[in-house]
Amino acid sequence: MNSLFDAAGLTVFERGWLSSNNVLFAGDDAHGSTLVDSGYCTHADQTVALVRQALGSRPLERLINTHLHSDHCGGNRALQETFDCSIAVPAGEASKVDDWDERALTYRATGQQCPRFIRTESIRAGDEVWCGRRQWQAIAAPGHDPESLVLYEPELQLLISADALWGNGFGVVFPELEGVSAFDDVRATLDRLSTLPVRWVIPGHGSPFEDIVEAIDRAHRRLDAFVADPMRHAQHAAKVLIKFHLLEVKQVALAELMEWLSSTPYMRLAHQRHFDAIAFEAWCTDLLTSLIKSKAIYAANGVVSNT
Repeated sequence: MNSLFDAAGLTVFERGWLSSNNVLFAGDDAHGSTLVDSGYCTHADQTVALVRQALGSRPLERLINTHLHSDHCGGNRALQETFDCSIAVPAGEASKVDDWDERALTYRATGQQCPRFIRTESIRAGDEVWCGRRQWQAIAAPGHDPESLVLYEPELQLLISADALWGNGFGVVFPELEGVSAFDDVRATLDRLSTLPVRWVIPGHGSPFEDIVEAIDRAHRRLDAFVADPMRHAQHAAKVLIKFHLLEVKQVALAELMEWLSSTPYMRLAHQRHFDAIAFEAWCTDLLTSLIKSKAIYAANGVVSNT
């Protein structure tokens, strides 16, 4: 185990791209166990098994969500039903969860699933939260999601960056698909993270990494490309939604996939805002052709499959 992770009492479950990474703090007699993010709902049984295996006979006492995209909180209900754990969400999302507003939570917009869960706490930027044996700072990280938080431990200089920073970029800037300017928020978040002394970053997807300076530089270059060509970002976002759907369903008849694309609001929004010069079906066909060419997906005999 990484010695800093050991000192923090944490274990990273690096998941596939359908589910976010999970960070488990085993805790001790004074501080209960905590899990940060819970993956996608179709992996919920695996998430429960991973947590149960790591904790043994000890219960999971608390679950913290960095943000409420379905790949970060889809396992919440299964964990809550299994362990009766408390669930803390970003404060800006609390009322949406309490009302279970799937439109505001973007599950309808993305065409994704998230079983309803009960939140028991909320966390604001600036709060200090116990994760295992140490206090972590909650820092606002808008851009990918307006309410997203990252967690930072200053003594060990560890950062749980969620989808605000990956080893090679950051998550899709979903507000931009709705016509809400958010590229500046991404830049401000990257600039904020660059001021932190960081020895290791635990991202929402991909392997933990050490060199935050290089990662932020790569993220800035990616952001600059999107700012210069917003159509490029919209095209990227649409491909991400398609790939995620195929990661979930594994394979689907082409006709059924086209129906899903047509009924997914973010696909429609991306098309209307940037590509309405061509018919929606033609645009979707172009996206699928590009994904097939890059070997991200596979198609044969009227069936589209994840590779």
